[in-house]
Amino acid sequence: MKGNRFKKKANSFMKNVVILICSQLLIKVLGLIYKLVITNIPGFGDTGLGYYSAGYQIYALLLTLSSIGIPSVISKLVSERIAIGDTKGAQRIFVVAFRFFTTLGLVLSLALFFGADFIANNILNVPDVAYVMKVLSPAIVFVAMSAVYRGYFSGQQDMKPTSVSQTLEQFLNCVLSITFVYACIGKDTYIMAAAGNLSTTCAIVITFVYLLRYYKHNKLNTSDSIVSPEKKKSNKELLKTILGISIPITVSSLISVISGVIDTATVSNCMQIAYSDVESSKEALEQIAMSATGILSKVDTLVSFPLAINLAFSTALVPAVSEALAKKDKKTASRRLSFSFFASLIIIIPCALGFIVLAQPILSMIYPTASDGAGVMQIASISMIFTALTQTMTGGLYGVNQSKIPAIAAGLGAVIKFILNMILISYRNIGIYGAAISSFVYQIIVFLICYAVLNRCVKMHITFKAHVLKPVLSGLGMGIIVYFSYNLFNSFLGNTISTLISIVIGAVSYCLLILFTKALTKEDILMIPYGTKIYDVLVRLKIYKEEREPLK
Repeated sequence: MKGNRFKKKANSFMKNVVILICSQLLIKVLGLIYKLVITNIPGFGDTGLGYYSAGYQIYALLLTLSSIGIPSVISKLVSERIAIGDTKGAQRIFVVAFRFFTTLGLVLSLALFFGADFIANNILNVPDVAYVMKVLSPAIVFVAMSAVYRGYFSGQQDMKPTSVSQTLEQFLNCVLSITFVYACIGKDTYIMAAAGNLSTTCAIVITFVYLLRYYKHNKLNTSDSIVSPEKKKSNKELLKTILGISIPITVSSLISVISGVIDTATVSNCMQIAYSDVESSKEALEQIAMSATGILSKVDTLVSFPLAINLAFSTALVPAVSEALAKKDKKTASRRLSFSFFASLIIIIPCALGFIVLAQPILSMIYPTASDGAGVMQIASISMIFTALTQTMTGGLYGVNQSKIPAIAAGLGAVIKFILNMILISYRNIGIYGAAISSFVYQIIVFLICYAVLNRCVKMHITFKAHVLKPVLSGLGMGIIVYFSYNLFNSFLGNTISTLISIVIGAVSYCLLILFTKALTKEDILMIPYGTKIYDVLVRLKIYKEEREPLK
């Protein structure tokens, strides 16, 4: 009976993870498509991507203040209330949060619109980026409202509105970005970049309408027969509780976004310093800086693809761990954390090694007219491993009420990153590589701090040989196979076909190596949807041996 209960919990948790993975995969594919298309549009290139991402980073900073982390907070609080049957209390948390963050989002929307010129002139030192920020500014208030809706439903462990709304938003963004940028061919590069970002605002507004309609049909039952244990709490007290958890999470997310802003600001200024003795024209220096920013944006787009898959574990962990701990079920919380950490390694290691081996072929395939940045991508791929693990552990830390830790870790890492950026990027021989190196150091610092604290709060059952060494060895084996397969096929098939074939060969070889090294235990396989059937097939293939249940 106990085993069946755990299996049901595991399947529910993994079902949410799979829903989010599918959603995030589709989102990143769509994001890759429109970035690929607009980057290769005549007159856009790395420079247009630089304008596009520079303005977006400032927008993302204010977006973080108004909404990032809010889904996790609302999800945690709502799931805790529902776990004890207090749906009326969960609904009150939603209403109070919605009013507050809508107001905050509106204030920040206005601040970005009216402050765009000051930021572009005095912080980024590239005046034309102001146009990008102005078209993005209305989106902030709608994202803030949408974030509360997503957290509300995630707390009910209903991932449909989150996955559908994010996918819809990215689909609209993809179609509209390409349409708007094409409509501006022949105009200045910064105008094309602003047109591309206008699509983001349009897509977000339409997506908000979907969430509003979903909410009207799927509100929690708050009938008069339900008595909330917290009914005597005022709205002010509830808001204080929400902010008490959301501020550390928002600060953590804010610092992570600041990491991107640090890159944008330091690359923009330090690249101009590095090349000041070569180029005397301010316009030429701005073009160099925006081109370097565009390379970083390109790499971030590719690296974020596997990270989006891994983000599903972090998102699903918050309500899952919060619910388990609310019921004082530490064993289930520990299992979910341990499995998610291990799953993150299994997912991210082949992606990182694949990017390292195929960095230049992938860039040449996706961005044929702007394929610079292979070295930056290789360094970023190593950082990606630690970023993924930190994502998962952050979800766990939020679930165990340690939301301050990611903020502290990220703050310390950001200070070191800023110092390293200022030193490294200003040297022309290092240049844009300095941003990638400093990000690597930043991610290691955050990872080590988060792991130490989480493992102390909830003991994770992670062993070096089974959970780290086997995936790493499987990944290295895959990397060697991919390297030789690409070079073999490229000699007569060309870059694009050779790269695609090598990626498929890499995926198949990695799966086989994982199975033959038995990196996954029977319990790990059973955690996966349809795990029982998969395990039976593996037993019939004699890859695994049938484990008999002990006699009682």
